[in-house]
Order: sequence, then C-alpha cells, then structure tokens
Amino acid sequence: MFDGLSDKFRGVFKNIKGHGKLSESNIQEALKEVRMALLEADVNFTVVKNFIATLKEKSLGTEVLQSLTPGQQFTKIVQDELTELLGGTASELVFKGKPAVIMLVGLQGSGKTTTTGKLAKYLKARGRNPLIVPADLQRPAAVLQLQRLAEDINVDFFDIEGMKKDVKSIAAEAKRVAGIKGYDTLLVDTAGRLHVDEALMGELKGVKDVLSPSEVLFVADAMTGQDAVNTANGFNDSIGITGVILTKLDSDARGGAALSMRMTTGVPIKFAGMGEKLDAIEVFHPDRLAGRILDMGDVMTLIEKAQDVVDEKKAKELEKKIKKDQFTLQDFKDQIKQIKRMGSLDSILSMVPGFSALRSKNKDVNFDETELVRIEAIIDSMTVKERVNPSMLNAKRRIRIAKGSGTKVQDINKLVKQYNEMRKMMKRFKKGGAGALKGMMRSRGL
Repeated sequence: MFDGLSDKFRGVFKNIKGHGKLSESNIQEALKEVRMALLEADVNFTVVKNFIATLKEKSLGTEVLQSLTPGQQFTKIVQDELTELLGGTASELVFKGKPAVIMLVGLQGSGKTTTTGKLAKYLKARGRNPLIVPADLQRPAAVLQLQRLAEDINVDFFDIEGMKKDVKSIAAEAKRVAGIKGYDTLLVDTAGRLHVDEALMGELKGVKDVLSPSEVLFVADAMTGQDAVNTANGFNDSIGITGVILTKLDSDARGGAALSMRMTTGVPIKFAGMGEKLDAIEVFHPDRLAGRILDMGDVMTLIEKAQDVVDEKKAKELEKKIKKDQFTLQDFKDQIKQIKRMGSLDSILSMVPGFSALRSKNKDVNFDETELVRIEAIIDSMTVKERVNPSMLNAKRRIRIAKGSGTKVQDINKLVKQYNEMRKMMKRFKKGGAGALKGMMRSRGL
C-alpha cells in the first residue's frame, strides 16, 4: 500500500543526508516534499498541516541543527512523529462484562462479515470463547455467509432460524444465551448501508442500547481513502465508536485512511486486515507501520508470524536432519507450506528492512506466487524414494514428473539445482558449528 509514499520519503532522507549540515532552508525544502508526499497519499489536509508544523518545530531545534548526524536526527524525528500520527502505541481490545460484547459496524461492502470471522478466529486462538451473532438482516445471504465462516473456523454461531426478524430481539436473546452457556465474548455483525442514513443509525443505536458493548469497532475499507475517514466520523458522532479495523491494508491504495484515521476520529486503529484469508488480521502497531512506510522494516511482526506457523517439534526434527545431512525435497516442500501460511511473499518481504528500496532500484524484483505452487506440484509428482534421493532422477523420470505436475523438464532441472545448492549451503553452516546453524534456522523463521 505505501510503496509510493516510501519512495518519496527515501528521496527526502537522501537529499537531507547529502547536505551534511542542516539549515532552515534545506529543512524547509524537505518539509515541502514531505507535505506533498502526504497530500498525494490522500492524507487529510488538516492532519498534514499539523504534522508538518510539528516536524518543523522539532527539526529546527538547536540539538538537531548542531548534531554531527543531522540527517539521521531528521529521520528519527519523522519516524517518531509518524508513529504518533498513527496512534503512538498499540491499543488492546477491552473486555467488560460476561460476556464481553464487541459490535462491528460500518458501511455495506467494507468487509464487516469477513472481519467478524477473522476476529473470532484470532480471539479463539488466544484462549477466548466467542459466539458469533448475525445482526445484519438487510443484506441477502449475510446470515448464511456468517454461518459458513463460523463453521470454517470452528466457532459457535447463534442460530436465528425461527426467531422474530428484529435485530434488538436477536441481540438480547444472544446475550442471554451466551451468559447461560459460558461464552466470554459476543461478536455481533451488524447491518450496513451504501451510505450513512438515519434508519441505519437508529437500528445500530437500538442494538447498542440492548447489548451495552465494551467495544464498538468501525470496519473501514482502506481503499476508500478519505471517504472512510469521513464515514468513521459520521458513525462516531451518531453512535460512538471505540476503535477502527482497517481492511485491505495489503492493497495498492495510497494509505491516506490509515494515516488520517487516528487524528481525525480520536479513536485508535485496533486491527488491520492484511488479506482475504481468515487468519489475515493483525494487531495494529503504529511504530511497526511507521517502520514499513519508511522502509525500516517490521521484523517484530515477521517474527510473530513465523512463531504462529512454525511447529516447534518439526523445527527440532528439521534441525537434526540438517545436522545429519538428511534434508530432503519433502522437507523443502514442508518449508514452502509454512512460508505460504505466513502470507504472500510480497507481504512477508515488505517487513524486511530495505526491501522497498531494493524493489525501487530493480523493477525485476518481483515474486511469482505461482512458483511455489509449481514446486509443490513437482514434488508431489515424485515417488517417496525420489524425494529422498533426487540424484536418481534420470531423463526418463524427469519427463514423467513433468507430465504428472503439468510442468516442463526445465522446471524439474531448476528445482533440483536449487535443492542441491541449498544442501551445499547447509553443509557450510554445519561446518560453522551450532551457532551458525541456529542463525540459519532463525533466518528461515525456525
């Protein structure tokens, strides 16, 4: 999402560092470029104005101007202020009451229903016992969609079949049942419209009065830019929201909604949707997103993703195999599966410091997600013996594997070459001792 903004900031920092010493004139020039970059990213004008004023005040301080590394000082100020602009620190969900009620609100099409499923899966993985409640009776098939999502993630669903089609009655009964059956969290997917109107707000106020929720989370489509911010303000003025969930933050939108939301609404961004899969939701960390925007990476989120997908037992088994030089193509395939569970290659690499700059310099640095699928298909078309010992793959066997996987013999040759190079690298690490081996394992998310 922030590639364009990252490019602009890199240019600003490069120019500043090229001056050696900072002066009021070159700071003014840098701030002018930052201002234009933010406005082009669709950041709210008032937010940009206040942001630039703060940067100017802090950048023209004696400590910065007389510093031996003024360029680095300026970069640090931008990073700190960008973090503050995004909310400063991560904001946790508030759980009050038994059950604690979380209402999800927003316009139709913003992703409320899918986000309800994502949030339910996220909370269940962290020890909560949620019950999903359908309170969107306006959109056709909304209830069925939510029910299927609940089944996919193995979370209980409040069945409204046979009940009076009145959202306040449904909400009241769901809360009563949840209290009796011991659910600690009620996730309520409410109705949306194509625009903010009195009928929608009246319905949501009624549901809120019945449920007394500990959280009212506004779900916003990050691709709608300032429209999302304006709508959030409308919901906040009418019913009061406690936080925001930004969906499609992995898209190619300019990012203005993310950078404007906190300061314009006064409520924190609590989660970010990073893809279509039901596990593609992250706690919103302002400092980490600021790092991504400034191409400083987001190593902490990368580590957390790796920890979520890696099986510790399998990791230890793999370490033993590497030590004994027994790493097979089946192990290679298992590693690919774990990488895919972490998200798209682009999203993973965007967390690596300096990757945006590398991509900016070399337009050929693109990663074809289908390559991983192709590798899996090739390995699946091999026999168990061939996976363990690829050296037995003669021309006849390679033709058979290519036909079975829908690929070319050249693809088989390429995979075998990559595998052999990986084996050589592992041998070098093994010779370097346990410390080198652990370093390699960490680099692979193990």
